[in-house]
This record gives sequence, structure tokens and C-alpha cells, in this order.
Amino acid sequence: MKRWLGKAETTLGNHSDRLNAINIFPVADGDTGTNLYLTVRAAKLAVEEAPNDVGALLAQAGQAAMEQARGNSGTLFAVFLCAAAEPLVGKQRLSAPLLATALNRAQIRAWSALSEPVPGTMLSVLEAAAIAAGAVDSAQNGDDSNHSLAQALDATVGAAFEAVVRTEDQLAPLHEAHVVDAGGVGMLLILDCLRSAVLGEEIGEDLLDGLHGYRLQDPHIHTDMPDDDGVEVMCTISLSPLDAAMLRQRLDEIGDSVIMSQVGGQPGEEPDEQSYRWRVHVHVPDAGPAVALIRSLGEPADISVSQLALPRDPAALDPVALDSVAMDQQRHDA
Repeated sequence: MKRWLGKAETTLGNHSDRLNAINIFPVADGDTGTNLYLTVRAAKLAVEEAPNDVGALLAQAGQAAMEQARGNSGTLFAVFLCAAAEPLVGKQRLSAPLLATALNRAQIRAWSALSEPVPGTMLSVLEAAAIAAGAVDSAQNGDDSNHSLAQALDATVGAAFEAVVRTEDQLAPLHEAHVVDAGGVGMLLILDCLRSAVLGEEIGEDLLDGLHGYRLQDPHIHTDMPDDDGVEVMCTISLSPLDAAMLRQRLDEIGDSVIMSQVGGQPGEEPDEQSYRWRVHVHVPDAGPAVALIRSLGEPADISVSQLALPRDPAALDPVALDSVAMDQQRHDA
């Protein structure tokens, strides 16, 4: 698992420019590759001294990723890690049945984290991967051998690739620009890194051949798209389930791309009703009302405010909005 996260960090670093180039959904801000790389890097660094337990290791990585997640794609990757860790707690190795269970848990959690989940994104890629892993596991009658795991991983990556190809026709902006979804490609790379790490094979160099917009000579598609007004607000906050539901509803009313997911404690630990911690992500026209709303329900930490339009320069943000954030711990995307 540590080797997987290391491979994913390197691979996303190598591919971040092309992922940024085709990043036009949900906003054409050209940062999906950067966001995924930085979030995966946070996960990888968190497990340099990790327990010899697959689930505990991934839970530790997932929590670090959630706390330091960047953008939609980074947040959904963190959700994926945290959810996948749960059925793996106490396990010393990965198997086809466990892979199928973990991927199914992850895709359900990812879909539910978004207020308005959209097919043709990372969600569809995760769903296809989970279905493929489940099909292999069913055909093998729960065989937990390494051979069965290899078959499941091959099927998972193959299904993820096909799902990425389909994204171009699932979302109108992608179809019009003749590109596939950047987040979906990022998830495909992450899954192929898992296959590579487990099987001891190299990353498939020709895996992305033929994906529209992904050749090195292709232009940066997002630069020709109109700038997106508004900002991205992210934070971590402790809320009761009722207050969390209220916050999600209110954020849906004033913004979009709302993602709320629980930031877990120790694997298998059941938190007290008042001790749930949530990672919050939203796109809004102005940071002030969103930050005020969040503060009305609790004390947020690690607030970040980033412009959706390039350049993502914190100095260019509304100084009033920045002043309202400065009272909390904060970090600003570079």
C-alpha cells in the first residue's frame, strides 16, 4: 500500500500538466492534476511510519489526505481512501474479495459525499471499477489467492479506462471540447498504480493512448474556456449530524460543487454524536457569506479560499473575504 501511494504520487506528478490541460469540468480552472498530486502526496507522506495493517495504513493516509485535500478531485480521492480503508482494518494483505468490498464502499461514499453527483466524472470511473472487481470476485467464488487478485485488478483498470472514454459523451462541456474528464483520468492512473504496485509491474505506458485531448501536442483546453467567477472554500469543522445536514442544505442554496465527508478517527472507532468532524468544499460567488454560514454552526479550521478563475493567486482575492478568514487557522492554495 505504501508502494502504491508512492507510485501514485510520482505518476500524478508526471501527468499533472496534461490533467490540468483538459480540466474544464465542473469549472475550467486547470488545476485537477495539481490538486490530485498534492492530495496524494499528503497521503503518501502520512504513512512513512505506518502500522503493518492495510486498513489502518489507508485510514491514516486517508485522514491526512482529507485534512489537506485540494479541490473537487483531491477531496473525492480522500473520500475514496477513507472509505476503502474501512473493510480492510486488521488485514495484512489485499485480496480480490477485499478489493471488491473496498471499491464498492468507496464508490458509494464518493457518490453520497456530493450534494449533486454527476455521471461522467471520477464517480463513474470508481463505480465501473467497483462493478468490475465485484464481477471477478463473484466468478471466482471469493477466491483470495494472488492469481484472483491479479485478475480483479486487471479487470478494474480495464473497466476504469472504458469509463473514462465514456465521460466525453456523458457531459456536454466535455463533448463540445472533445476531451475526457480530467478527474476520471486521474482516478484511472491511481487505480493502475495500485495494479502495478501489487503485481510488481510497470505502469502501462500506453494506457492513455487514444484519449481525446491527452496527447502532449494537444493544447491546454481550459485556457480557451471562459473564466469562472467566484471562489472555492474549504475547511474542516466539527458538527452534529443535524448541523451537518443543515450546513449542506444551506451551502446548496448559495453555491455548488458541495462536498461534505466525515473525517474519521481511528479505524473502527465510533465517534460521539457531537464529535463528527467534516471536510467541507463548496464553490460560491463570494467567500464572505459561506464563511459566515460555516462559523454560525461551529469553529472551522484549515480554511482555504481560492479563486476559481486563473491565476489561483490568494493575493487577488477580495480583501474583505480574506479578513473574515484570517481569524482561523488558514492556508491558501499556491
